[in-house]
Amino acid sequence: MDDERNMTNEKSIIKTRNLNLFYENFHALIDITMEIPEQNITAIIGPSGCGKSTLLRVFNRMNDVIEGVRMEGEVDIDGQNILDPAVDMVALRKKVGMVFQRPNPFPLSIFDNITFGLEIHRLTQKKNFEVIVEHFLEQVLLWDDLKDKLHKSALSLSLEQQQRLCIARALTLNPEIILMDEPCSALDPIATMRIEELMQELKKEYSIVIVTHNMQQAARASDYTGYLYLGRLIEFGVTSQIFTAPREKLTENYISGRFG
Repeated sequence: MDDERNMTNEKSIIKTRNLNLFYENFHALIDITMEIPEQNITAIIGPSGCGKSTLLRVFNRMNDVIEGVRMEGEVDIDGQNILDPAVDMVALRKKVGMVFQRPNPFPLSIFDNITFGLEIHRLTQKKNFEVIVEHFLEQVLLWDDLKDKLHKSALSLSLEQQQRLCIARALTLNPEIILMDEPCSALDPIATMRIEELMQELKKEYSIVIVTHNMQQAARASDYTGYLYLGRLIEFGVTSQIFTAPREKLTENYISGRFG
């Protein structure tokens, strides 16, 4: 794929150059070069096992915990190559937050879930916690529903509310980028729609990268889309172009449902 097809007219917040990732002898990501524009929603699509989640986890180095992983190339975030061994991992994971496939609230109160990262990283004084909790629950449109339930267990919430709470928890560390690994796969269609609406609000302040198996979701919710197949980035571009006039036959075959 020509590099020029990766380029956008917007400022890029993540740039990969000849990124390769190996699980021991398995070549999982192959020569990926792309630019992800800031304050947009970028969807990564492709069939199961193509490397979507692996690519997402590269952006905050979560693959590092897997034995035998090795990476080559560059991944620049704000001009810093995050694959550099000297990179500050704590600072990186503050900058690049993660929301997982299934909501994973801690078995604590709603209030303590929101303030957990603040306490661990000692980012502010406890006297500020109430204001912070209100602010971030308002950001994910939960404050009105939960303001009288802050000391109840987060596990008592609906799955949609739990996922919103996990997003709020990620936001407390003031990230620039939010990674979402199939954040709606455990949700019903109405809850999915609400999370997608929330993403549209969040992109006004954050850059969002989402992995999804749901092509309708990618078409609805994202501004840019990358299509992965067998570890290679086949095509990257504006979502409307990818879904209506893909340049690559492999992309067209996947979008049209011929395989995948």
